[in-house]
Amino acid sequence: SSLLFDVIGASALAKHAVNCSRIEGLENFGSVISMDQSPIGNNPLSTPITFLGIYDEIRNLFASTNEASIRDLKKSDFSYNTKGGRCETCKGQGQTNVSLDFLSDVWVTCPNCKGKRFSNEILEVKWNNLSIYNMLELTISEASGAFNENKNLLEVFLLLIDLGLGHIKLGQPATTFSGGESQRLKLARELIKKQKSKCLYLLDEPTTGLHFYDIEKLLKVLFKIREQGHALFIAEHHPWFYKVADYLVELGPEGGKNGGHVI
Repeated sequence: SSLLFDVIGASALAKHAVNCSRIEGLENFGSVISMDQSPIGNNPLSTPITFLGIYDEIRNLFASTNEASIRDLKKSDFSYNTKGGRCETCKGQGQTNVSLDFLSDVWVTCPNCKGKRFSNEILEVKWNNLSIYNMLELTISEASGAFNENKNLLEVFLLLIDLGLGHIKLGQPATTFSGGESQRLKLARELIKKQKSKCLYLLDEPTTGLHFYDIEKLLKVLFKIREQGHALFIAEHHPWFYKVADYLVELGPEGGKNGGHVI
């Protein structure tokens, strides 16, 4: 991890050698993309669809309905981040914070919207028999069926399913994801961009917490990235990665100050 992020990643960002005397080969890549297991956001209003940049397209679908036209509602009214259609009691979070004098603050379901984030007027607008709240409650797997006629959205949802993320909800707060889920969401966002230049991806133990079935799905996606001409440097301890790696670099003999030597 230190080699990947503190040396290679840092050097690529600074455009000169960092934590090393010399580094060569970075000029072969259009970009170097670091993907650690840090959260995709610290704000509960950040969700998979906002992180991946597809919420705008979903809001356009709701704004294009006859019900929205009759009520003179715009795309911005279907956002829980801005004033208009969101519940102002909880500011679109679906929860309110209760401050306790001698204890940690407690989050409780909003008494006004009952956790649905939006005003009643917005919730009455339906697209494909779904309100905006019902849509946010869909899992990725369910959304792939609901949006199967929208090529752009379906492509994103199928990619997430391939990455083993079919169980997460479209409107799930970013603060609730595990490190592995966050890392795979970052990977999905990069793949959606369809990079034209060759990229170097740096991943930190992407199999953490994954079942064997999900690891197999993850490997298939990583193989696709490699087939597109990109390179992947992965810090990993899972034996499946040893078997399929083009090159295996082992550092040691121990960790910390006693490590860092190529074994």
